[in-house]
Amino acid sequence: MSTNTTEALPATTLLRFATAGSVDDGKSTLVGRLLHDSKSVLADQLEAVERASASRGQDAPDLALLTDGLRAEREQGITIDVAYRYFATPRRRFILADTPGHVQYTRNMVTGASTAELTVVLVDARNGVVEQTRRHAAIAALLRVPHVVLAVNKMDLAGYGEKVFAAIAEEFTAYATELGVPEVTAIPISALAGDNVVEPSANMDWYGGPTVLEHLETVPVSHDLAHCHARLPVQYVIRPQTAEHPDYRGYAGQIAAGSFRVGEEVTVLPSGRTTRISGIDVLGDPVDVAWTTQSVTLLLQDDIDVSRGDLIVPTKDAPATTQDVEATVCHVADAPLTVGHRVLLKHGTRTVKAIVKDIPSRLTLNDLSLHPHPGQLAANDIGRVKIRTAEPLPVDSYADSRRTGSFILIDPSDGTTLTAGMVGESFASPDPVKDQPEEDGWDF
Repeated sequence: MSTNTTEALPATTLLRFATAGSVDDGKSTLVGRLLHDSKSVLADQLEAVERASASRGQDAPDLALLTDGLRAEREQGITIDVAYRYFATPRRRFILADTPGHVQYTRNMVTGASTAELTVVLVDARNGVVEQTRRHAAIAALLRVPHVVLAVNKMDLAGYGEKVFAAIAEEFTAYATELGVPEVTAIPISALAGDNVVEPSANMDWYGGPTVLEHLETVPVSHDLAHCHARLPVQYVIRPQTAEHPDYRGYAGQIAAGSFRVGEEVTVLPSGRTTRISGIDVLGDPVDVAWTTQSVTLLLQDDIDVSRGDLIVPTKDAPATTQDVEATVCHVADAPLTVGHRVLLKHGTRTVKAIVKDIPSRLTLNDLSLHPHPGQLAANDIGRVKIRTAEPLPVDSYADSRRTGSFILIDPSDGTTLTAGMVGESFASPDPVKDQPEEDGWDF
């Protein structure tokens, strides 16, 4: 007998958010202050930070050490890796990704923000909007992060001046709006002193908006993946071959978007074969319906060929398959991405050979102009690419699904991640040029 779970999808109070900004803008200090002042730091953690701070000759605890966990980070005083922290208040639970600010580690910012529903972009009040600020705003726009907070930090070093804050907020908001960021909330703060992080600042009575924590607790979260077209990338085919279940054959994976129900007609892509769901197992128990982020095993009515890398979708909402992928990408490798580059494209659980056919444009961050047909993308460049794959892929538009509309390009020689791509995303693109010729051995 199956467990009836046909009621509405469960509400959630979880917010995933990421921090971003230039080196020394105070991201780790902000995160440390947020954890400390919201009483989310255990006593032994705080004692360890106090000891580490004292050993470095500091009079007060360096709250940045709560997130800078690697020895190399502490020695250099910069964040290198993405540090994930989990904390909660009475109003909401949070998963926080503290990302590096150094341009060399922009790739880590892409990783941290890829699943975020909100990004906090820090700006040093003394320096204003700089190139890395613009890059992080552009990445947040490309990743379709629905909420962006501009935290103008170190206001204590700028005399808590309202005009300083207003000028930076106006410049950043205009830039983000041109990128297509739907919402920007600007907050003046001092992470070191605690102004407007958890408690309102007594030094900036001219500001009447929320503190950082108040905004994080109250910003609406849509969790739109639950309402996207249903998608299940197959990770594993389960055939236990036991006496109790001699004919059991299930297709396991994590639901990337939407929900599936028993009896629903589904299509397996890229083959295009159709069948119906005869059963759904979650943690070994049968259910009638399963939804986004659940790890499930689907049982199908017909015995059809399904393997790792296939995508199971509702027949009525099946995406088209294609060998020609157009996308906006952020190149994250040190070696450039060039026209004619032979790569592996990983989409969901499927990896196929591919060729970079064209690079129509590269984005110039300062004025958002497009450099047409640059021929290559260097590390941290954002640009448009056209890719030809060796096999058809069922891809969604990134605007429809952040999970099944994204991919990465991999170097086939050593497995290095080269590029993060968003299918169909585009800043205005110049006219296309003729496809470049394929190289020998990769003629698709």
